[in-house]
Amino acid sequence: MVIYSGLRPGESMMTAHKRERVAEAIRDQISSGQLRPGDRLPSIAKLKELHGVSYSPIYAAMIELKAQGWVVGRQGDGVYVADCPPR
Repeated sequence: MVIYSGLRPGESMMTAHKRERVAEAIRDQISSGQLRPGDRLPSIAKLKELHGVSYSPIYAAMIELKAQGWVVGRQGDGVYVADCPPR
């Protein structure tokens, strides 16, 4: 029997915890209206500074949020809150 740990391939427990913390903070900002549809998220450098993490958890959080429909990426332009994020 395999128990799903929530880890992605090659991801450590520490990175997974940081990824989820970052993703949850952004979901909360969107749900509360602090970030609205069409708003641009801060840069990766700013998110690293705000959350006190390295590049890997930020990148992983963006992939997770994109897959869940919270944000959309625009190549060369940034990451934006989706027009119709989940509730």
